[in-house]
Amino acid sequence: MKRSILATAFLLLAMVHSLPLTAQERERAGLNLSIWKGVATQDADKQAATALNLGILSHCHRLTGVGINLLSGKAKASVQGLQVAGLANIAGSDVAGLQLAGIGNINKGSLAGLTLSGITNITGDNLRGLSLAGLTSIAGNNAYGLTAAGLANITGNRTQGISLGGLLNLNGSEGAGLHAGGLAHIAGNDFRGISIGGLASVGGGDMTGLQMAGLINVAGERLKGVQAGAMNVAVEARGVQIGLVNYYEKRLDGFQLGLVNANPHTRVQLMLFGGNGSKFNVGARFKNRLFYTILGAGSHYFGLGQDCSASFFYRAGLELPLWKSLHISGDLGFGHIEAFANRHHGYPERLYSLEARVNLECRLTPSFGLFASTGYGGSRHYDRPQGYRQGVIAEGGVILFGY
Repeated sequence: MKRSILATAFLLLAMVHSLPLTAQERERAGLNLSIWKGVATQDADKQAATALNLGILSHCHRLTGVGINLLSGKAKASVQGLQVAGLANIAGSDVAGLQLAGIGNINKGSLAGLTLSGITNITGDNLRGLSLAGLTSIAGNNAYGLTAAGLANITGNRTQGISLGGLLNLNGSEGAGLHAGGLAHIAGNDFRGISIGGLASVGGGDMTGLQMAGLINVAGERLKGVQAGAMNVAVEARGVQIGLVNYYEKRLDGFQLGLVNANPHTRVQLMLFGGNGSKFNVGARFKNRLFYTILGAGSHYFGLGQDCSASFFYRAGLELPLWKSLHISGDLGFGHIEAFANRHHGYPERLYSLEARVNLECRLTPSFGLFASTGYGGSRHYDRPQGYRQGVIAEGGVILFGY
């Protein structure tokens, strides 16, 4: 490596001395052959344009053509054309063209074109075009086009186009297009398009389009479109929320599809019950104006006198008032049954159940009620098509209405 650098330096010196031009003629010709700062055919302090720059480490005032440097190239003003460096390219103002660097490209103004580096691209103002970096791509103001980075994409204001970050995508204000982050995508204000986060997708304002995340989606104001994730949160929603837990604060024009669908009017109620299909069950009912969901666990058993097993169940249904304190409801349920002790007596280790119920509920006080249920259900093997046991369901219990 040292030998190649020395050889390049001697070659440049030979080229400088062999040119049949005076120093003034070289500056007018826009030619800058440079070994180090101050050891060059052009004076960087003079406001001259450089059409061709070749060197090891170069400083020029303005590049208007091609600059290729072994270590780094710096233009005090703008760059128009091609700028290539083994380590870094630096522009004091705008860049229009192509920047290629092993470590980083830095320009204090705007960029129109392509900037590509092994570690980081930093644009002080607007970015229009393509920014590809091994770790980070940063635009101080707006970014339009394609930005992709192995670690993070950060835009101080608006981002429009395609933005891909290995861990994080962050735009301080508005966003539009396709934005994806391995961990999270965060928009400080409104977003229109497709937002994808491995764990989280967060919008500080309105979210219009599709918002997807492995853990949580948040729309700080209005959702217009679809939220799909383990947990979905919006102030107001017009569209669909699909997840394990869905929540809106003020209003929903659409529907929620999830294990738990909640809003400020949701009442969480404790249910204690048993029957011919189970000995004892406890569940939490999340009750909205008409619809409800129930999550719970119990002690399922295969027959009277036999060992108990644990069951975990989910039910979703609709409730309607009948008369005064009487209410009728119907729901469908799915349950997982884990055998425990039964597996030693020849019973299946685990099953699943599908059940349908009709419930009659009497609210005796604002915080206490009784209910009775009947329906039909059966348990089935996970690994075989045939059922294990089915029959009529008869249950009863109490409800503690909570808040």
